[in-house]
Amino acid sequence: MNSSLLDRRRLLQHSAAAAGALPLAALALRGASAQPQPALPARRVFFSNPDYANVRLSPDGEHLAYVAPLDGVRNLWLAPVADPRQGRPLTRVADRDIFTWFRWAYTNRHIVFLQDRAGDENWRASSVDIATGAVVPLTPPQGVRAVIQESSYRFPDQMLFRHNERDKRYFDLYRINVVKGGSELLYENHDYVWLMTDSAFRLRLAGRYPANGDCEIVERRDNDWIAFDTIPIGDLDSTDLIDFSDDGNMLYMLDTRGRDKAVLMAVDMTTRQSKVLAEDDAADIAGVDFEPRSRRPLAAYAMRDRIRWHAIERSAATELAMLADYGPGDPQFVSRSDDNRKVTAFFERDASSGEYVLIEHGAEKVRPLYMQLASLAQVRLRPMQPVVIPSRDGLTLNGYLTMPAPGPSAATAKLPMVLVIHGGPYLRDSWGFNPVHQWLASRGYAVLSVNYRGSTGYGKAFVTAADHEWGGRMHDDLIDAVNWAIARGFADPRRVGFYGGSYGGYSALVAATKTPEVFACIVDEFGISNLITFMATIPPYWGPFFSVWKNRLGDPATEAGRAFLRDRSPLNHMERAIRPILIAQGMRDVRVVPAESEQMVRALQAKDIPVTYLTFPDEGHGFVRPENRLAFTAVTEAFLAKHLGGPFQPIGNDFSGSSIKIETGGDLVPGLPK
Repeated sequence: MNSSLLDRRRLLQHSAAAAGALPLAALALRGASAQPQPALPARRVFFSNPDYANVRLSPDGEHLAYVAPLDGVRNLWLAPVADPRQGRPLTRVADRDIFTWFRWAYTNRHIVFLQDRAGDENWRASSVDIATGAVVPLTPPQGVRAVIQESSYRFPDQMLFRHNERDKRYFDLYRINVVKGGSELLYENHDYVWLMTDSAFRLRLAGRYPANGDCEIVERRDNDWIAFDTIPIGDLDSTDLIDFSDDGNMLYMLDTRGRDKAVLMAVDMTTRQSKVLAEDDAADIAGVDFEPRSRRPLAAYAMRDRIRWHAIERSAATELAMLADYGPGDPQFVSRSDDNRKVTAFFERDASSGEYVLIEHGAEKVRPLYMQLASLAQVRLRPMQPVVIPSRDGLTLNGYLTMPAPGPSAATAKLPMVLVIHGGPYLRDSWGFNPVHQWLASRGYAVLSVNYRGSTGYGKAFVTAADHEWGGRMHDDLIDAVNWAIARGFADPRRVGFYGGSYGGYSALVAATKTPEVFACIVDEFGISNLITFMATIPPYWGPFFSVWKNRLGDPATEAGRAFLRDRSPLNHMERAIRPILIAQGMRDVRVVPAESEQMVRALQAKDIPVTYLTFPDEGHGFVRPENRLAFTAVTEAFLAKHLGGPFQPIGNDFSGSSIKIETGGDLVPGLPK
């Protein structure tokens, strides 16, 4: 299948040393003593790697491959479909997790997987032979970012890849033998951000972004490029070229042009006539499931609050009915055998572990395969409630609320609350098991996430409402969400915390420097402090589509743009900063480089604002290693307990194996070294 624009965006947006156990005590907001609560669920229950992830069928339907921990590091595993419990590890990497997204080769004997080094996002591809365990490198081992482009039954021992060894800005197209590793350059790319191929391994379409931020699509004809189509900048986040039919005659795409909500469209490549195959009145069509051999769409889904499927083919309607009869949750199709007689699917659930199942068309039944995280059965999880919040300027904001278990005075109690904000910003929160929500709710906090303007899935008008609104109306949406919770009577206005990463970390710093009176404390993971320095340090492969950022956010090449970016940078509004801040940073981050956190820490110290700064030398944009996630959440839990008054657990051994370094402010979080 082809590597779609959506896949590429997800890969870009992917998607986050030992210390002894220390005694931990925390103070409530008003200075009262808060005693440790040993009965609280252990943090590792929420933040350990899943027992099973991405359970995928081999093309012949005989085997299941999945990602699971081996000695604490995620590896590839294999099991026979006839006996799924007989799983065995295929790889034994010990340095860095194998990326969850992998692909079977049509040999039915080889699996292609990706790894990076310490979070540098330079993905290198390898194949593993399921019979011998032999691993063959397929792309350059270091300093090169590789992407799986295409696989096809026509070429069982080959795949198409793109990587940027020649020029870090552009990705050339290669045909690589996944059995032996031999590589052939098919197209040297000097112009295009993305390339699109078909199942015959033909290069068909490419896209580039001129100064106005639109996407110009060109078509390959007789070794030359001709104009094909244009996607205006306002449609980019909901319009996606997904795949070609197996015969190459039909292009399938998500499209918002001429409408607000994305529809699934089929475009005839000869006549250019198009036809809508699926649409939803309330939200964008956000995902599509395809029949493997014909590459024909079977069903598509939209998600306003929870997933809603739209069957295109009768067989998919039958499958969806079977899944609905099986049990609760929001189902997602994961993989199909090449003859489409076997299907793996995943049930997303909010208050219990997700579950992988197998649909067998011959037997017409759904068979359980694996629980995603069995340890969740040990704890009492809380339901995640979809909520609707009005913004001050008339937009409808969709969000998710998780409330703690009610206490003896639940009818009158006002709770401490944590606002948890997603990154991107052109992504979204969704319904299901959320480890941060469940962890914080288990500590007695109400937890609220809001899909502020710019979040995807709600139509293009909702995305474009965020243009030039970083730190402006996008932040107003978050304050409106807090005020909504207070007005509903469950949130204590004196005990509201902010927790965000990436763009959410930027939002946290905006909250600290724009509306500090709303929040008692701030937690920032790898957030942007200065928009000008952020835009000057982007990875080189972001450069070819940088025009999109300049048109949406602000253009640092113009004086007006620089003035706007300075005004929306938290670093330039330190006069309002008064609240204690916890900042965490991966030192290999290529998206939000460490300097963004470091300059903020220095500015806070110059103003004598309480700041605790944590670094992780073996992490990039997000904390991948479970040991680092546990260490970070242990510190965060103590920090929140001190300022919001919630219960907490001692750190215990949750620093064990972590590379965490407390750069400054250890004395500000009880129980940490000074």
